[in-house]
Amino acid sequence: MAAKPDGPKTFSLHWGSGIVEEEVQVSTPYHLPTIQLLKFTDGSAKGTYEIRFCVYDHHGRFQRMPLIVDSGEISKIRQALAKAPKLKKMLQQLARD
Repeated sequence: MAAKPDGPKTFSLHWGSGIVEEEVQVSTPYHLPTIQLLKFTDGSAKGTYEIRFCVYDHHGRFQRMPLIVDSGEISKIRQALAKAPKLKKMLQQLARD
């Protein structure tokens, strides 16, 4: 994950690259749980969106490990989603009956 000094965070995966259009992140004693809305601008996935559940360390470094969220952090993440409407809308689709 790269961040341009005056622009959005970018990403590059095997099937495409693009920008992190929206992101929510909360701080815990151990890491920074993060949910990102990825917008693909290049590659075979160009024009699509994906959600990434990931973790950063407290120095802002991307960690290649699974996202583990304590039940006490759910309300913090829900509050943070108020600032990421597109991401919130996509996540709501996960809980629909």
